[in-house]
Amino acid sequence: MANRHAKFGAAQNGASPARSAERKPRATAKSKRKAAKSVKLVKVIRDSFTMPAAEHQLIGALKNRCIGLGVAIKKSELLRAGLASLVRLPDEKLAKAVAAVESVKTGRPPGKKKKKRKTNRAKGKKQ
Repeated sequence: MANRHAKFGAAQNGASPARSAERKPRATAKSKRKAAKSVKLVKVIRDSFTMPAAEHQLIGALKNRCIGLGVAIKKSELLRAGLASLVRLPDEKLAKAVAAVESVKTGRPPGKKKKKRKTNRAKGKKQ
């Protein structure tokens, strides 16, 4: 018992036992919510576009190149990096870069048409 009281007295005198030094303060649920609110969320937009197959393959080649450099990158991040590079170009160079891109027909490429599935909702029946 005397040893137990000695440890307790040492903790009160300012010397902390080694065990308490290892403990880290836990984040409470309230502090987690507060931290989540303080982070400003950026609104993202989902979009789709049409591009030639050769240019689409360039995305994969650039992704592999980044992986070789030790940078893991997603397709959307790669496209955003390209936009960031284009924004920094002077007007003359931007005009040349845009003129070098061939125009493609917008919309979905031709292919098999999907058959529409008939559902009970389409027939007006209740499930």
